[in-house]
Amino acid sequence: MRTVYKNATVIDSVNPEPLPQGVVVVEDGKIARVCGGDAFTPETQDEVVDLNGSYLMPGLWDVHVHPDYLSLSTNPLPEQTALFGHRLRAALFDSGIMGFRCAGSHNYMDVAWRNAFDSGQYVGPHLFASGHFLTTTGGHFLTSGHALECDGPYGFVKAIREQIKNGVDHIKLNLSGGIIGPKWDLHTQSFYLDEELQAAFEICRARGFKVMAHATHPGVVKAAIRLGAHSIEHGYIMDDECIELLLEHDTWLVPTLAISQLTPKQATNDWESSFALGRGWSHALCCRAEVAAPLHSEWFGKALKAGVKMALGSDIRPLKDAALLEMGLWTRNGASTWQTLQAATRHGAAICGVGDKLGTIEVGKIADMIVVKDNPLKDIHNVRKLELVIKDGKIVSDKRPGKRKAEVRPSSP
Repeated sequence: MRTVYKNATVIDSVNPEPLPQGVVVVEDGKIARVCGGDAFTPETQDEVVDLNGSYLMPGLWDVHVHPDYLSLSTNPLPEQTALFGHRLRAALFDSGIMGFRCAGSHNYMDVAWRNAFDSGQYVGPHLFASGHFLTTTGGHFLTSGHALECDGPYGFVKAIREQIKNGVDHIKLNLSGGIIGPKWDLHTQSFYLDEELQAAFEICRARGFKVMAHATHPGVVKAAIRLGAHSIEHGYIMDDECIELLLEHDTWLVPTLAISQLTPKQATNDWESSFALGRGWSHALCCRAEVAAPLHSEWFGKALKAGVKMALGSDIRPLKDAALLEMGLWTRNGASTWQTLQAATRHGAAICGVGDKLGTIEVGKIADMIVVKDNPLKDIHNVRKLELVIKDGKIVSDKRPGKRKAEVRPSSP
C-alpha cells in the first residue's frame, strides 16, 4: 500500500524554493513521486495524509555528538548505555533528528546502539559510530570518559586497529586541546608529535577509515587536511590558508558553534537561556568560551562565504535540543535559513556517506521526513513546531493537536 502525503509545502533540500500544494508518494519506505497536487490523483487503496499546507522536509541530522558525560562510579556503564539509547530515540520522536555521527563514547556504546537500530530491534535514528576518541596522554577532555590515551606512532596504530576490530564507522582523533577542560587543555595547543600524527592517518588510510579530526587552530587544521582528514571539527581559529586547503581538498567542516557561543551572557532567546543556565559551566569556562567566540564566528563566516562544505554538528546535550540550538546559532552568525537547513539535512547525510539514500526529498530516497507547522525558511526556529516524524515512510510520532501520539513498537528481530 502506498502512503500519499498531500497538500504539503515541500522543502526538499535541493531547490531553495518550496513546492506549494505538493504531493509526496511513499512506497515500500521510499519516495516514489514528488509533484504538484494538480498532477496527481490518489488511488482508492492509497493511505492519504492531508498536511493542510504544513511544511514537509527531510529529517534533521546532528553530525557531532557524544553520550552524556557521566561518572562510572555513580552511573554504571549498563545504565549509561541504556540512557544513550533513550536519548537517541527521544531525539528522533520529539525533534525529528534522523541521523547522528558520534564523536566519542564510552566502551563502544554507540556501536551497540547502531547495531540495535540497524537490525530493526528498536526504532531509532541512523547512527554512525566512532567508539572512543583518541588523544595523547595528557590530551583533550580526559575527564569525559570517552577518551583513549595513546603515545607514540605504534600506540596510535594499535588503538586504531582496536577501534576497527570493535566495529566503528570512522576514527575520531583529538589533535589539539579545547575550550572545555583544565588549564593545560587549551584549544591553541597541539598534542600530537609529527610522527604520531602521520602514523595515525597512515593506518586509517591503509584500512579505508575516514578521520574525524578535532582541530582547533591553524597548525593542526592544515596538518589534518593535508594528511587526508574527512572532516575538521570545530575550527575555532583558522586562517586564509586553512580556507584554501578546505576547498582544495574538498574537506568537510563541522563548526560546532554551540561550544563557544552559548554562555548565559550570549543567550538571545529563552531556549538559549534555559540551556546555558542548565549547562552549569563555571565562570572560568564561560570566560574561555566568550574569549574564543569572536574568532570562531569570524572564521565560520569566512568559510561559509568561500563555499566550504559544512555540515551541522552540535557537540552538546540533550540530543533532542542540541541540533535545534545549533541551527539557531548558524543563522545568528550569518548563515541563511537555506544554508542552515541544507547543513542539517542534505549535508548531514552526505558527510556520513549516505547522501545517495538520505537527506533530501527526491524520488528513490528513503522516506525519512518531518512536518513542521510554519516555514523554517522564514524563521529557522520554526523547526521546533514539529507535527509529524516519518521514518521509512511511516509516521512514528504525531504531535498534531487532537491527534493521539503515535505508538512505536520494536519490530521483530
